[in-house]
Amino acid sequence: MATKSLSSLNAHIQELQQQADALKKQADELRNLERAGVIEELRAKIAEYCLTAGDLRLNASTKSAKKVSGSRSATKAAPRYRSSNGEEWSGGRGRKPRWVTEALAAGKELTQFEIK
Repeated sequence: MATKSLSSLNAHIQELQQQADALKKQADELRNLERAGVIEELRAKIAEYCLTAGDLRLNASTKSAKKVSGSRSATKAAPRYRSSNGEEWSGGRGRKPRWVTEALAAGKELTQFEIK
């Protein structure tokens, strides 16, 4: 009797697995149809408003929106000061570079190193 019920359970499990697979396939197909509609809507809006990738803050290296949700990478600020040796500093927050602190200690002013 245990063998019969075990085989019937296995058959029922297989049947349920087939149903689950069929439902997953159906869900994927519906998702793809919905996705195609959304893409068409977006293309129409982009054309209507003459939007560019820059307007949407998209760049060619971003392959998916998943990357955007992570932590943002720090962008390097443009240098505002340059030493006579060519060393540069943006003037941002944090510690000043050694060449700046030494120049200030020697009586020079930060404005002397501004990049114009």
